[in-house]
Amino acid sequence: MKKKINSRKGILFWVTGLSGSGKTVLAKKIKNRISKIYGPTLIISGDDIRNIFKLKGYSYKDRLLTVKKYCKLSKLFTSQKINVIFAVIGLMDEIRLWNKKNIENYIEIYVKSDITTIIKERRKRVYKISKKNIVGIDIKPEFPKKPDIVIKNYFKSDLNKLSSELLDKIQKLIN
Repeated sequence: MKKKINSRKGILFWVTGLSGSGKTVLAKKIKNRISKIYGPTLIISGDDIRNIFKLKGYSYKDRLLTVKKYCKLSKLFTSQKINVIFAVIGLMDEIRLWNKKNIENYIEIYVKSDITTIIKERRKRVYKISKKNIVGIDIKPEFPKKPDIVIKNYFKSDLNKLSSELLDKIQKLIN
């Protein structure tokens, strides 16, 4: 199904999935092409924002409050005709619903991956250290039910191939 895009606003490409699923790497790989096709584009990762603003809480409640801030920041940028590729765990139904209702040009991209494979492949340090409040282990993820785009990353395909697949799906969705 095609999405109608308001050309007077930026597009939010909400890239969500488990930690270590490849969200940020894919976001970086598609940025230049998104900029060429759709205009000025920022990449923001949840880790970047946490580091910049020294956000420490990782409980479900803390994560929910933090991601709500991400959504509002995204709305600010997109309202000024700046595209945002936001790579974030954000596996909360409430957040995605807010984005759908409040951000006109919202595209939900789910990077689907298996936590067992992520841990086995040692894709992310967070799974190696003994820590609590990890989404997929201590916190039950609320996976997207109807994302606009699904990219399956089981670490068998080259990331360049996956990023090309993602760009193709984006263009088919909004062009």
